[in-house]
Amino acid sequence: MKNILILFLLTIMIIISSCSQNKKTDNFVLVKGGDFINTKSNYYGKDIKLSDFYISKYEVSQKEWTEVMGNNPSKFKGENLPIETITWYDCVEYCNKRSLKEGLKPYYNIDKTKTDPDNDDSRDDIKWAITIIEGANGYRLPTVMEWEYASGGGRMSKSYTYSGSNDIDKVALYWVNSGDKILTGVWSWGAVQQNNCKTKPIGSKAPNELGIFNMSGNVREWCWGWKVNEEGIKERCWRGGGWAGGDFCCESTYQGSYVGNSKGEDEGLRLCRSK
Repeated sequence: MKNILILFLLTIMIIISSCSQNKKTDNFVLVKGGDFINTKSNYYGKDIKLSDFYISKYEVSQKEWTEVMGNNPSKFKGENLPIETITWYDCVEYCNKRSLKEGLKPYYNIDKTKTDPDNDDSRDDIKWAITIIEGANGYRLPTVMEWEYASGGGRMSKSYTYSGSNDIDKVALYWVNSGDKILTGVWSWGAVQQNNCKTKPIGSKAPNELGIFNMSGNVREWCWGWKVNEEGIKERCWRGGGWAGGDFCCESTYQGSYVGNSKGEDEGLRLCRSK
């Protein structure tokens, strides 16, 4: 009888643990790794193989951010709107704090007392030394390759220009369709402002081949990686374009970057986890 009771308790513990783990990946897609088969990709035909990873179906919402960080810096307020007006450093902190809250091992070591030796950007007044903790299972930013692989459809890619379609208006929120009416002509900030262009709820527009939403448009998504700008300065990478940007920024292959302490009203994030 005692052995039966112990077996029963162990079974219950396994079920609870499994349910808890499933909850952590409920809004994530398992992206099966492999070669880049999207013929438009920057990495197509370069014999680059990625491992499996999880990526969130949606951009991080303001509700998710507030529950972890206790604040909401967004310009456009709404629980189901994507978080924005956040720096690259804010994103890394969020990853660690959410990991701790959910019982995962933080992915990053953040040393605010040291300066990142690889950061030579004079505009960046933060420059924390941030390194990866090997073997950690916590939340993290996608690498630029992971982001492009997932945006381009992974193993299920149909080589679309945008994430999920060649028709930008089916999948993306950008300057033309993010306001009161559909805009035409040449992009101008004045037209964007007058049209009340802004973010839309996460999950707006159609998903891509993997069931991931808004990898084109809505908010630009900070990633893990560097890009050297035209002045020869390394900047933090972002991908996907945003509600105020042009159509070319929404292409899965577009490689954007900016200073890490920037916090524009179209800068947000999407989470990853290693498998």
